[in-house]
Amino acid sequence: MSDWKANSGGKPRATSQRRGPRPLAELSGEVVDPILRRKAGMTTGLVAAWSGIVGDRLAQATRPEKLLWPRDRGSDTPFEPATLVVAAEPKAALRLQHQTSEVLSRVNAFFGFYAVAKIKLVQKTVAVPEIDRRPRTRPLNQGDHVRIAEMVDRIEDPKLKAALAAFAEATLSRLPAK
Repeated sequence: MSDWKANSGGKPRATSQRRGPRPLAELSGEVVDPILRRKAGMTTGLVAAWSGIVGDRLAQATRPEKLLWPRDRGSDTPFEPATLVVAAEPKAALRLQHQTSEVLSRVNAFFGFYAVAKIKLVQKTVAVPEIDRRPRTRPLNQGDHVRIAEMVDRIEDPKLKAALAAFAEATLSRLPAK
């Protein structure tokens, strides 16, 4: 396939197609952006850049929800900026309210023009609970304790013997019961 295609004027133009593998983020952005733009009026770029806009501390307790554009915009109507709806946990809502002017200027700098005039806060749970990644354990039965005692029976040093027994108990409690 040629890298040049003829446009309607008969002149060749360059295509913007890349060859080879593409990053997953680029592909998912192409799929998600139109849906997010239609449903919430924004792109994944704002969501991805949110921690850089508000800072890590506020980013953990806030997230941009949608952009509300004024209704009845005709071609002769002058441009009116949007309202950014931000979900915030109660502990972060007051801090974000005090930093509204700074956040507005950073959001508009992100878009590259005066796109957002005000911020509307909606208090709701934002933080995702952390998943407990510790391995599941089971209580040891009498046979396991006997097996551990036999394993460390020949150890003479009492501290080493206790440490190895504790290690064996922790290891066996992670294994399925036999």
